[in-house]
Amino acid sequence: MQMSSATETLADFTVEDHVGFLLRRAHQRHVALFTAGMARAELTPTQFTALLKTVQLGRITQNHLGRLAAMDPATIQGVVRRLIGRGLIRRGRDLMDRRTAVLEPTEAGVALISRVVACAQRAHDAALAPLCPEERAQVLALLRKMG
Repeated sequence: MQMSSATETLADFTVEDHVGFLLRRAHQRHVALFTAGMARAELTPTQFTALLKTVQLGRITQNHLGRLAAMDPATIQGVVRRLIGRGLIRRGRDLMDRRTAVLEPTEAGVALISRVVACAQRAHDAALAPLCPEERAQVLALLRKMG
């Protein structure tokens, strides 16, 4: 490719208008809002999701939790290890199949998630604040469709 044609090709490409760039900026904004709200709880967005799902379901395999939380096996493994280390969930055995490990929330995990779910809702609301109610619903529907 000659320099002039490369320059022309690059001149026509505006990264700031591409979905990945825009999604990353929106994600960075949401993570900043979420992190500020969760500072005292010291929960990352992935830890919050995993703990919330575990509390909501009561008992769940790590594999199933990873699928529900949209995390790959390596990520969910690290998240679970940190939550166990903090005493927020525990690993036990399935009563029907002793080979299967299940995760359960601890009392501390239930108490923490109950305390911070409002912080997560405030971060969600703040991230969507620039949009009118119809736009909020539309953005969420489109993101679900894309995902």
